[in-house]
Amino acid sequence: MAHQQLSSQSPIVGTEEHEREAIDELIATLPISKGLVRPVHRLYQNFWCPITVLANVITFQRHFKAKDKDIVLISHPKSGTTWLKALVFSIVNRSHLDISNTPLLTSNPHEVVPFIEYKPLPDLDGLAEPRLLATHIPYLSLPESIKRSDCQIIYICRNPLDTVVSSWHFLVETAQLMDEPVWSLEEHFENCCQGEIFFGPFWEHMLGYWKESLERPSKVLFLKYEDLKEDIGGQLKKLAEFVGLPFTEEEEEGGVIEEIAKMCSLKTLKDLEVNRSGKLPGRNFEKRSFFRKGEVGDWANHLTPAMADQLNSIMQEKITPFGLEFKTR
Repeated sequence: MAHQQLSSQSPIVGTEEHEREAIDELIATLPISKGLVRPVHRLYQNFWCPITVLANVITFQRHFKAKDKDIVLISHPKSGTTWLKALVFSIVNRSHLDISNTPLLTSNPHEVVPFIEYKPLPDLDGLAEPRLLATHIPYLSLPESIKRSDCQIIYICRNPLDTVVSSWHFLVETAQLMDEPVWSLEEHFENCCQGEIFFGPFWEHMLGYWKESLERPSKVLFLKYEDLKEDIGGQLKKLAEFVGLPFTEEEEEGGVIEEIAKMCSLKTLKDLEVNRSGKLPGRNFEKRSFFRKGEVGDWANHLTPAMADQLNSIMQEKITPFGLEFKTR
């Protein structure tokens, strides 16, 4: 598959002026976030969506036409998205790209596998198959073509205790970059517990894909960040098998799995010049902000015992009854 670059000049399908106005009118009627999360969020189809991308989300939802060979990477923000993009890109393209010529050496993972909602719906017809796309949109709000086609979904989640801390660091850094007021971890934590966080509530986001993975395991692969950290080799094999490109015996003996794991590791990606400075094209995010620690259990260095208990109680109520659990340490 060729290195993917989505044109920022591509027109939105079917977006005459009246549709743009209709979308704007719809957005204006939606509940607005009351917390400190910035940018402003609107409650759309029971999830909190940043106002900056909501029009694109609605357009994507209405007009996107999935292909059966598409692979869609999905996550709640700050759950291992960058890592997953690098890993899947490397697995899918390994027949003609290796660690010596991978685009990951010169492009951020978010450039080689872009988020579809951060631009007006681009023209994707020129992309080689399988097309690799990404989104943060909850399952219930995905375009019907994704749900009904044979395209595959790979979802990654992370212990919410770590996600809260990671997202706070990310948002504070972004606010400082834009010279906006910052907020405390305690304030951010309360927003998360209320579900009022980007593409939240987090428990609904996770459960939507968790339930689908149980009902349609060939359609949705559900991964945990912690499992990737614990057994990267085993998880890479699982990913390759899911997308129909299992590692051959020769590849395993030749160390291909280990090469991909090393190339896509946080340390390797973080140290690449392309990720050390500059912003993502068209977005106010520093490339380096996607590579902080990536540690499992870092929440213990930031959250008080009372905060951890509060979030664990929410997980016990909202997530655990459906068989989805996370280790507290």
